[in-house]
Amino acid sequence: MTGGVQPRQLALALPHEERLTRDDFLEGPANEAALALIDSWPDWPNRIMLLVGPEGSGKSHLAAIWAEHAGARSTSAHALTADAVPGALATGALVVEDLRPSDFDERAMFHLMNLARQDDAFVLITARVPPLAFEIELRDLRSRLRAAPTVTLLPPDDQLFRGLIVKFCTDRQMSIDEPLVTYLTSRIERSYAAVRQAVELLDTEALRLGRPVTRALAAELLRDA
Repeated sequence: MTGGVQPRQLALALPHEERLTRDDFLEGPANEAALALIDSWPDWPNRIMLLVGPEGSGKSHLAAIWAEHAGARSTSAHALTADAVPGALATGALVVEDLRPSDFDERAMFHLMNLARQDDAFVLITARVPPLAFEIELRDLRSRLRAAPTVTLLPPDDQLFRGLIVKFCTDRQMSIDEPLVTYLTSRIERSYAAVRQAVELLDTEALRLGRPVTRALAAELLRDA
């Protein structure tokens, strides 16, 4: 008789939908200035605005809210080319996501800023660090980016941090309880990225092991983290 060996359960990387509506955005002191900017459109202090914050801080969520309201198109800074600029601004509003040092076409960005000013278009640029930290060869672009008004997303406070845990779990349709939320709040790094990584790890390992998502599982997985 052959000994029974339980096959290892594979965790399927099933897609999950992160809700990016205004009602799904978690408000708090850390993001109130950024949310006020989005809600105040079109009464912005400048037609080109920068939204700066760490990974996972809600920049893309806020940009999606604004794009829906303003009828804006969206592109990544990395993918923007000079030839694509007129079409990108065709609706009079554009989101440029994830501007990073040395990872964008400076001439395309300069063309975008010039054409936006010429056509009275609105542009919302998101970045993890402010352009002051960038090394930019084009002097005129450097001055214009650094002169653009910047709104910064701050690290989450306790209430927002707990809310993020619940939201990310809910987005993945994970059933959680108060002991788990309390444990994660006290155990993981106080950053947006850390919340997302911890929830992803819990979801993946719970599926692989065939276990519910509990405080005990979290303690096992995060013991050496």
